[in-house]
Amino acid sequence: MKKLLLGVSAFAFFGAAIAQTAVGTYVNNFTLTDINGNSHDLYSYLDAGKTVVIDVSATWCGPCWNYHNTGALNDFYLAHGPSGDNTAMALFIEGDVSTTTPELNGVGASTQGDWVTGESLPIIDLVTDASFTNSGLVIPYFPVMYVICPNRLVSQSGVAGAIGTLSALNGYIGDCPAAASQPTDVSALMYSGVGYHCSGNYTPKVKIQNYGTTALTSATITITQGGNTVSTGTYSGNLSTYNVAEVTCTPIANFTPGTLDISVTTNNDANSANNTLAATIVSVPQTTNNLTLDLKTDFWSEEVHWVIKDGANANVAGTANGTLANDTQYNLNYILPTTGCYTFHITDDYGDGILNGATNMGTATGMLNLHDNNNVVIMDYIDYGFGVDVPFKVVTLGVENQEIADFQIYPNPASDLVNIDFEGKGGNYAVTITDLSGRTVATQNVENAEGTQHVTVAVNELKAGNYIVTIKTDGAVSTQKVVIK
Repeated sequence: MKKLLLGVSAFAFFGAAIAQTAVGTYVNNFTLTDINGNSHDLYSYLDAGKTVVIDVSATWCGPCWNYHNTGALNDFYLAHGPSGDNTAMALFIEGDVSTTTPELNGVGASTQGDWVTGESLPIIDLVTDASFTNSGLVIPYFPVMYVICPNRLVSQSGVAGAIGTLSALNGYIGDCPAAASQPTDVSALMYSGVGYHCSGNYTPKVKIQNYGTTALTSATITITQGGNTVSTGTYSGNLSTYNVAEVTCTPIANFTPGTLDISVTTNNDANSANNTLAATIVSVPQTTNNLTLDLKTDFWSEEVHWVIKDGANANVAGTANGTLANDTQYNLNYILPTTGCYTFHITDDYGDGILNGATNMGTATGMLNLHDNNNVVIMDYIDYGFGVDVPFKVVTLGVENQEIADFQIYPNPASDLVNIDFEGKGGNYAVTITDLSGRTVATQNVENAEGTQHVTVAVNELKAGNYIVTIKTDGAVSTQKVVIK
């Protein structure tokens, strides 16, 4: 398995790739035990008004070791931790759950040296990923650093060596907002709805935060577009200081993408400055149904998987685990069966997209471009973290797809034989069945086809699953899905 040592770039797109946790993210609590048996509760530190700095590294990671040897985080802890002015807390987390205690102490092949001797700050050897990542802080690479303010929001996020110099760390304390001081203060924290729209109704979502010192029991969200109220939402409950709630607002019928202006109010609100925010919802790319995926794999092709899903979340194309070769160019064509909304979903098991991490860490060797036959690009980047969903809308099937008349498949589902009927117009036709990865599993040619044509294909040796039946002739292509049981 490849090990990504340096920070990777996050790309803005319709879907959200999983990279480092973004600045402004609300962090849930965690409680972790250090190597000396001391417990560290994140919210206890934050509720005491402290800024918390977290360095997540791995003993085998060279850049992590280089940052460790600067001593910046330990110096910051000594100056601002419990033995200093007590305004901050710093935690070192060994983020590879396979790391052993001897390796932390510099013994073994998978360590850069002794990480413990001379360190004053707490050292936590992570036992499970979830014990840390359930907080919302991900570990996309080593060394990753997060700075969290008392309001429980991430204020800094990035590669430790880049954002973790001593001068930078000292400045982060002063960057945090003032503590909650008024009894009633509600904040429009962030827009949490989907940032794109394909068609039909759209449902906005807003996260609010209680920035008051007493519990927030009610709030009203008003959303306008072009000066007109298009959606509303209400919160009722018992939200304590700094806690966050997500409010699902009323759907907007026949929504046109654009900017939504959001306002949250409550009775006796002491601070109106944090009551508003704006969110821009974009349209998805509009394409034909004739798609090509140009893909060059890196050296870990077994980690890459993708599917194309229709509006009902059903797979209509894609690849299964183990079907790709390393460092290989693929040019795969997919003819989607109908117009409507689709999603291209691609994942990487290790979380660095199609990057070569073997001989040249961080250097991109893969290539990915999904486009239609008019060169409308749906996706064109390689660093998509652990995965990304990229939506698009097929708006036309083209004249070609309507030229093959009376295209029928039966029975469907099928187990032994598939019958394919169509109306020929005197030309030569190719009938193929492909699996969802684009591999042809059966083909028949029909020459000089005139009038009603009947083709029978044996499918009894095919694995159960979804397949695509395609009929092609000069200038015409039609496709339908068939299920083999």
